[in-house]
Amino acid sequence: MTTPHVAPKRRAEPSRRRKIVRRVLLGAGIFVLVLGVGAATAIWRLQGNIDTAELGSSVVKDDTPKGALNILFIGSDSRDLKTKEYGKGTGTQRSDALMLVHFSKGNTRIDAVQIPRDTILELPACKDTGSGSFAGGANVMINSALDGGPACSVRAVETLSDVHIDHFVQLDFEGFASMVNALGGVNVCLDEPLVDPLAKLDLPAGKQKIKGKDALALARTRHAVGDGSDIGRLGHQQVVMSSIISQARSTSVLTRPDRLFKFVNALTKSITVDEGISSIPELTGLAKRARAVPDSGITFVSMPNGAAPSDPNRVVKTDDADVIFKAIKADREMPVEGENTPDKGAGDSGGTPPANPRSTPVRVLNAAQTSGLGTSAQTSMVGLGYTVTGVATAQKPATATRIFVDGTPEARKTAETLNADFGFEAQIVEQPITGVWLILGSDRIEAGTDPVKPKPVKATTRKATDTLCS
Repeated sequence: MTTPHVAPKRRAEPSRRRKIVRRVLLGAGIFVLVLGVGAATAIWRLQGNIDTAELGSSVVKDDTPKGALNILFIGSDSRDLKTKEYGKGTGTQRSDALMLVHFSKGNTRIDAVQIPRDTILELPACKDTGSGSFAGGANVMINSALDGGPACSVRAVETLSDVHIDHFVQLDFEGFASMVNALGGVNVCLDEPLVDPLAKLDLPAGKQKIKGKDALALARTRHAVGDGSDIGRLGHQQVVMSSIISQARSTSVLTRPDRLFKFVNALTKSITVDEGISSIPELTGLAKRARAVPDSGITFVSMPNGAAPSDPNRVVKTDDADVIFKAIKADREMPVEGENTPDKGAGDSGGTPPANPRSTPVRVLNAAQTSGLGTSAQTSMVGLGYTVTGVATAQKPATATRIFVDGTPEARKTAETLNADFGFEAQIVEQPITGVWLILGSDRIEAGTDPVKPKPVKATTRKATDTLCS
């Protein structure tokens, strides 16, 4: 079955429209300005490179915690370029990649959620912001929204995620390849040869440095990996993104003013942004934020998805995706567990994986003198995978919540995990008991027993420090 598509009304494309591909670091390149490489004439030149487009009005409430920031990175598949190498231009465009990037308060994390372009949902209509209007509709692929301009893609992702988006960055094929070339190429490591004539990809196995066209082909290939679907290529997109971050932050770039300027010049010539981040000082501020986050604090995750009921060749978000989006909306760390990755501690030597920190049985005692509080806690704990052996009323009332443990390391680990999962900040006291006792005090009457840290969801994920080779 073919997914219905609502064709937008189009106007002539501007003669010079630059777009984006999923770059977490709008930053590492523009950091050149922070290092003082950009003299006044250079800054003027770079400022003149940047194209802007309208952001439009948000369709969700802006309740992002103060200090946090959400940016949508859009990779356009437009062929209306100076070169015909990527195909003949048609006057239309789709988002070849969509990535919702969250900068945490305090710049401790950058969380990046890749959204499959084959995701379908009911898209809102978009007014004409210079790219033509878009009618929206039900069961429409999210990548089609870009034909109404970047503002329409922003509205579509806000509708999907319920996360307010502050800014967008857009890049096209040609711009992405130019940026990689300006870095002198990026290092990758392939477990096996990858060949995809449709994506113009032919790479051998092993460690290698690849130029812009090959990096683009690796990020875009569908037929050289997995089942040939859009989902199968998301892992390679994560690898390319990690490699770009590593190369942009390397000393071989940061200590070479000529290479830095070349990269920043290519970057600013390639992007289209909203007015809110369209000046060099604003982009430099964003670069500072990105630079403050360590590589280990940059996480990529593919949006959890399942086959669409209306079309098995398309996908829809799952409940697990909503768990991730809610964490981003609240500026909390994404609760994800990487798929097909060994447990930490197991290593290549066949060591024993770490024990489940929620495995020690827990008895719940309600000392708050409020009916139902213990049962509520039990429901929340079981939902996170705890084993609750019973719920009872404590013999004496208590104000502060405490956790009693036996003398085992396993019990103490479970108590610590309870504190982390529920924000109890409870005192952990060793007692002659078996397992763990959770003593709920009256401080939980108003605070409640809902977890502050939901159970991790399964998703394809990686850190910027990871490599592709196993």
